[in-house]
Amino acid sequence: MQKPKHHLLICASFRAGGTPQGICYKKESLQLMQYLEDELSDRGMTDVMISTTGCLNVCERGPIIVVYPEGYWYGQIENEEMIDEILDALEEGQAKEEYLLS
Repeated sequence: MQKPKHHLLICASFRAGGTPQGICYKKESLQLMQYLEDELSDRGMTDVMISTTGCLNVCERGPIIVVYPEGYWYGQIENEEMIDEILDALEEGQAKEEYLLS
């Protein structure tokens, strides 16, 4: 496997016991992940990897998507339009400023 240009981490709210309990999971972060996978495929962005994570401990700001190596932390990503805007910015080599956690 070749090293990806970008790695997107999506909080799935899993805790040490394995049970999803947090806000990201309750706000359907896993369904957003499916859309994200489909959209990356449609755009031909084969150099982007997606992974789910355990709880990222910013539950009040979820769902959370983290982009590496840039280190962008996006919060309250709740719909497909927001994901489209993040991917548009990523393709342009920029951050989607209004969704960044500060």
